[in-house]
Amino acid sequence: MLYPARHVDVGEAARRGAGRMGEEVGRLAAQDVRGMVVPPEFEEAFYLGVNLPEQLGRLFAPINPRRVDEDALEELSARAEALIRTSFLMDDAVQLFYRALRNAGLDRGAVHVRRPGHLPTEEAQVTPPGTAALQAFKRLWASDWAFGAVLTRLDETGGVGLDARPTLVLPGLTGTPDPLMAGALGVPTALVNEVGLVGLP
Repeated sequence: MLYPARHVDVGEAARRGAGRMGEEVGRLAAQDVRGMVVPPEFEEAFYLGVNLPEQLGRLFAPINPRRVDEDALEELSARAEALIRTSFLMDDAVQLFYRALRNAGLDRGAVHVRRPGHLPTEEAQVTPPGTAALQAFKRLWASDWAFGAVLTRLDETGGVGLDARPTLVLPGLTGTPDPLMAGALGVPTALVNEVGLVGLP
């Protein structure tokens, strides 16, 4: 099966280790934060399933990492973002995602998605089966191909490629920093929304 990776709750994800799921997941689990973690294998399978690595490689082939034409890069980045947003997950993957969302109790109401340890977020107002949440995932994945993100990778690694990473699905709207909560927990940043604590990046 192309999408064998199982979406898990925050506690189970933490038991899989920070190296695979991100250090923030462990911090959230310690505070019994409710949410779902989609493992990196799911994103990787999406890329491979529609041959995105090859398509993106061809798209960015004209870019010379040692002398970046920023105007050309901006145009290609926009095309790459559109490619991610308009590529389809296989139906088995979609059904797996919907089932996990329902099992986690995140298939109704507001949710937000982001990478563990990072602040950029996409929000969705979800009704069953969860199409809006899936679209938020696609927008978040597409943001990896925004001009600034690609330029940073070129500067830091000399290439445009990136590794698949886990993604958090958390209840409610995007959390905002709460200094009092952060102080009480002894952490630099605590993100809180209408349902409570949702982030310790």
